[in-house]
Amino acid sequence: MTGIDYSVLTKKGPERGLTLPLKKKSGRNNQGRITVRHKGGGAKKKYRIIDFSSGQDKLGAPAKILSLEYDPCRTSFIGLVQYPDGEKRYVLAPQDLKMGDEIICKEAAEFKAGNRMKLKNIIVGTPVYNIELVPGRGGQFVRSAGVCAKVLAKEGGYVNLAMPSTEVRKISEECFASIGSLSNPEYTFVNLGKAGRKRHFGIRPTVRGSAMNPCDHPHGGGEGRTSIGLKYPKTPWGKPALGVKTRKKGKYSDRFIISRRKKKHRK
Repeated sequence: MTGIDYSVLTKKGPERGLTLPLKKKSGRNNQGRITVRHKGGGAKKKYRIIDFSSGQDKLGAPAKILSLEYDPCRTSFIGLVQYPDGEKRYVLAPQDLKMGDEIICKEAAEFKAGNRMKLKNIIVGTPVYNIELVPGRGGQFVRSAGVCAKVLAKEGGYVNLAMPSTEVRKISEECFASIGSLSNPEYTFVNLGKAGRKRHFGIRPTVRGSAMNPCDHPHGGGEGRTSIGLKYPKTPWGKPALGVKTRKKGKYSDRFIISRRKKKHRK
């Protein structure tokens, strides 16, 4: 079992005015039917309200980092910032951000971790995170622990970005992005070590289809441990699984994708 070094975080509770109660759905819809499997239980937690626009409505106003905190609802750490008018907000914390630092959101700002600016003003080769997809909507891309995208080129009102998934995609140069890569890169290497720790995250056990009966899964049945008896693996509902493209064909955003993500080979 391994864990994460939380000694870099501030020893304080969450900002009371920036939290909401988080009601659990256990993967069920409004009729009480399970629509997402393997969810349920988990530790009680409060949702932190994150400003994914990182102060785009306060252009030019510097924000001071008051604390770095843990967020149970996401993998990266978050930072509590305060603006000159006294307003406090939570933002995603990049690597190398410390208490007392100042970050700013401007059309063209200093190239410093946490600063936010328009893609057209960011130098080619710069790592960025929390990227807008539509101008004014706030960051929607690249928000997980330790990840970043890279600016590859600029042409025709668009900026080419290499995503963490290896996909290369065009995004409007008027969209905002934050400089740097996100905090807590060690998250990928954490070994939970026991089943109970997984349950604390609200994740229930996953059973192999080949261990089920034929009425429960296409892979089920047979005497003893047998193969699935199919040309290719299937989902519990009989659809092809593993390596099958799930993206809708002819999607409107296909024209923005320059290069698809590389397929990862299973070991």
